[in-house]
This record gives sequence, C-alpha cells and structure tokens, in this order.
Amino acid sequence: MDRLVFDIETKNSFDDVGGRENLKDLEISVVAAYSYDEDKYYCFEEHELASLGALLKRAKLLIGFASKRFDVPILAKYFNFNVASIPHYDILEEVESKLGRRIGLGILAEANVGAGKTGHGMEAIDLYRRGEIEKLKEYCVNDVKITKAVFDLIREKGYLWIPERNTSHMRKLELLYKEEEESPQGQLI
Repeated sequence: MDRLVFDIETKNSFDDVGGRENLKDLEISVVAAYSYDEDKYYCFEEHELASLGALLKRAKLLIGFASKRFDVPILAKYFNFNVASIPHYDILEEVESKLGRRIGLGILAEANVGAGKTGHGMEAIDLYRRGEIEKLKEYCVNDVKITKAVFDLIREKGYLWIPERNTSHMRKLELLYKEEEESPQGQLI
C-alpha cells in the first residue's frame, strides 16, 4: 500500500463555473503525484486519469494541501470508486485546526524548506488555455514537490514554522503525524 502526495490543476476557474458552490463543475487539466513506494513523480493529463486511478486504488494514504476541500471533490467525478474514502492527510486542514487560520503553501514552504511555489492557480489555468501543457505539468509537479517536502518535515520533526503576520517572527506549530504500522501479515494495525 502506497502513500501518494498529489495536486490537481483545473482547466477553468470558479468564475467560469458560477462560483465556489459549483466546485464539482471544474475540470481537471493535470494531476501530479508522488509515490513513496516507487520514489517517483507522475503527471497525468485528463485523458490519462485511468493510470492515476490505478495509483489511487493502491494508496493507503493521500497527502495534499487544501486537497480535501478542493482536489478530492473534483477528482471524485472522474472515478467509479470513492476517492474520499482513502485515508487522507490534508496539511492545510491540520495547520488550520491548530493555528485557527489558513496559510498558503508557498509561505509554509519558504519558511520551512526554503523553496516556494512557482506560480498560482490562475496562472496554471492560463498555461492550459495557451496550450503550454509541459509548463503546466512542471508547475503542478513543483507543487507536489514542495507539498512532499513540507509533509516530510511534519513526519520527521513534528512541527512547522509559521511566519507571524506583520512581523519577522516565526511561531513553532506542532503537527503530529503517526505512521500506521503493518503487521507481519501486511495488515495495518
């Protein structure tokens, strides 16, 4: 059973579908994923999502950033199995529950791993619309790389540094993640 770090990009925006309440109407342009079992990054275009489905079916854990409220609901319509039933560690959800507010992936990554995002979601939509698919894939894979780096820090250290608003100070935010162990028979305990 694999652990997958993943991120999706969409072809369209909330404005295109009539607002955030129509999240399910957004369409996937690409999905990037990292497989811990294979130590490999993948990037799938919409017509390649069956291959992503095979990875998802053998995942024991999904890892993402704002992925429970954004990525998974959009992914759900592309598969005939319940993506939301796969155990999930959403970094933003964990940070928000402890911190009491949201914080961007780019800010977290810069503060903790020294690398930030290479763009933002609207730029990804523009790349798709201009047909710059290879640049779009690079952008999405980079988001997965920094999400993985942040998650690995949580696993290894049990905390992240959070920049305080309007100051140069950092706050240490404990975020515990406990690895599930497998029994000798291969079952999670």
